[in-house]
Amino acid sequence: MTYRIALASDHAAVALKASLVAWLRDAGHAVVDLGPEGEASVDYPDYGYALARTVSGGEADFGVALCGSGIGISIAVNRHVGCRCALVNEPLSARLAREHNDANVLAMGARLVGVEMAKACIEAFLTTPFGGERHQRRIDKLSSPTLG
Repeated sequence: MTYRIALASDHAAVALKASLVAWLRDAGHAVVDLGPEGEASVDYPDYGYALARTVSGGEADFGVALCGSGIGISIAVNRHVGCRCALVNEPLSARLAREHNDANVLAMGARLVGVEMAKACIEAFLTTPFGGERHQRRIDKLSSPTLG
């Protein structure tokens, strides 16, 4: 199955993002690279917010958020109620993020994962369906914090 996937990073993850964009396009996915293009210092919230708007607005099925550690950009993405961004470093967490949390954005740190591990995480993420059932009530609460 192919998806519309948006990627965004900060300056620390530009090289990883470029590798992942090429790999995802080669796999047949429609990819939107939200930047940045170069390694000049940028602020990860700007790119995290752009990614969140793209995913929550329906312009992409999923997002991949990258920065040096993955922490900052994941916080930025998660400030948008329409996004459930999971910070992962290995494929099991990526799989569980989809299966249990219906995550629609995957975050990783370029200083913590290499290209091959990042690809393995994305592959696990994209091939795992949401488990539904008992998990759905929790997702409903994430989408409407007043339910808790």
